[in-house]
Amino acid sequence: MKSYLEIRRFRDDQIIWVSRNHFQLNQLHDEIINHVITVSVNQIVEGYGPIPCPFTFFMMGSAGRFEQSVWSDQDHGIIYQQQGTEINEYFLTLGKEISHGLQQAGYVYCDGGVMASNPLWCTSLSEWRQQLANWSFDSSWETIRQLLIFLDGRSLYGDASLLENLRTEVYQAIHKENLIKKLFNNTLHLKKGIGILGQILVETHGPHSGSLNIKEKALFPYVNAIRLLAIKGNIFETSTLSRLEKLKEVELPNYKRELYKQQFLKLLTLRLSHSKPSNYENSHYLPIRDLSKTQKEEVKEILKNGVTLHGYVKKLIEKEDD
Repeated sequence: MKSYLEIRRFRDDQIIWVSRNHFQLNQLHDEIINHVITVSVNQIVEGYGPIPCPFTFFMMGSAGRFEQSVWSDQDHGIIYQQQGTEINEYFLTLGKEISHGLQQAGYVYCDGGVMASNPLWCTSLSEWRQQLANWSFDSSWETIRQLLIFLDGRSLYGDASLLENLRTEVYQAIHKENLIKKLFNNTLHLKKGIGILGQILVETHGPHSGSLNIKEKALFPYVNAIRLLAIKGNIFETSTLSRLEKLKEVELPNYKRELYKQQFLKLLTLRLSHSKPSNYENSHYLPIRDLSKTQKEEVKEILKNGVTLHGYVKKLIEKEDD
């Protein structure tokens, strides 16, 4: 494929065949994004000369965790080996081109600017190292949030070791500076999905009235809690399911691990089979009225277990502080 519009046509043709299968869908997203990067790299090389040094392009957010729905926004960055004014400009230009290409291919821009078109997320290895050290040392709510975003990073193109080495250093800094509690506090607030009468709490007005915000109320409790356990256990996987697979008994008993794995997978499947993903925003909402009685009970169980998991991690961290 030689153009972004060609890639967009490929996406539109192929996505319908995998839109009900979580794993096939995310493999397709990877394929589409790789096509975009290849076209972008070729255009930049043609216009600005050869790539000056090894680099990696990595995905974060749901793409980094291999948890995208049919539609997804952009969360990505670039790490390059050497630094210098011209090199910096070269890779920032590449980052902007990839971001433009992804938008053309159907991935909306990130509202928070977590993209390789932003110098904060596109810089040299040594500058990344300093920036991550600063985030760890500062450990304000904002910098901790940025660390958490970075730790969901998954290399998709180029030299993956650039990202892996930095992640190892961040893990070491977190343990050395005892940042686990601050990491947890950053994701402490849960949006309730179950009311005091046991009812599913849906949106009460607006375009998503009658729908459950599946991203904030159902997915996030699992994603945030399991990420924290993975950091605590020095697990470098980025997907929630892979992190669960690697957790040791001491972090999460086997029977609980299996339960949460099944619940999270069921949640991902429900999202694909029942949300109305005509655009990125809609893919976050599950219309409860379209579910059977059995499915509604399944959603309630998933929501309750997410809260239980989150509470389990809270107690684990508080116990370490004693």
